[in-house]
Formats: sequence, structure tokens, C-alpha cells
Amino acid sequence: MARRAPRPLPDGRMAGAVPRLRILLGPDHRLGPGKFDLIEAIGETGSISAAGRRLGMSYRRAWLLVDQVNRMFRQPVVLAAAGGAQGGGARLTPFGQDLLAAYRRIEARTRDAIAEELGPFEAELAPPEPGLDPPGG
Repeated sequence: MARRAPRPLPDGRMAGAVPRLRILLGPDHRLGPGKFDLIEAIGETGSISAAGRRLGMSYRRAWLLVDQVNRMFRQPVVLAAAGGAQGGGARLTPFGQDLLAAYRRIEARTRDAIAEELGPFEAELAPPEPGLDPPGG
């Protein structure tokens, strides 16, 4: 059995690792951080347009992503009201809130697994090179 290195301190780089999970539920059913960030922003802003702006995407792109997610499930994730004099709006359905919460729990559990499984290798991480973005960043 291999000898394990001591666990890293909680403030080490492994503790700050950020997973970017993509979940493939089928050939046309892909969920990942972009869609979930958008869903979360819609829940916070009450608007597909505002959520898209917050994430640096066009309204059209945001709307297409919402449509894709809504078509993946038998229940809608986001409900949108048409614009007009009163303005439109969008909200997460209870199903959408549950789906977002489940994804965020998966992310948290993945961060814990990264810290546990890769923590012993933290001392071997090379220092970041100045001026370079981290891989995946």
C-alpha cells in the first residue's frame, strides 16, 4: 500500500480548486457550469436579459440556453413572461430551484473529493508562472 503524504492545510491551493463539471445525460442533454450559472442568475435577477448581461452574453444566447434546458426535462426549469409595457420577467420553477441546488451540491462534493484525493500531491504543485492564466481559467 502506498504511503500517503500529510493532508494539506485547508487554505492550500487544492482547497480552492474550482471544478467545472459538465454532465452528459444523453447526446442532446448536456448540463454544465454555463447553463447553471445562467439559471442561477435568472433566479437572482428575475430576468433572462439581465442574467445574460451579468454573464456577458447576448439576450439571444441566454434565451437559447434557457430553451435548451427547458426542453431537456418534462417540467420547465425557467418560466418566462412576455415583455411589454409591464416588462417581462423570468423565474425559476420549484423544479428548476431543485435542479440548481442539486448541481451546486455536486460541485461542493466534487471540491471535497478534489481536496481529499489530490491534497496529498499539493506540495508537488509547481508555482504559477507570472502573467499566465491558469489552465482552464
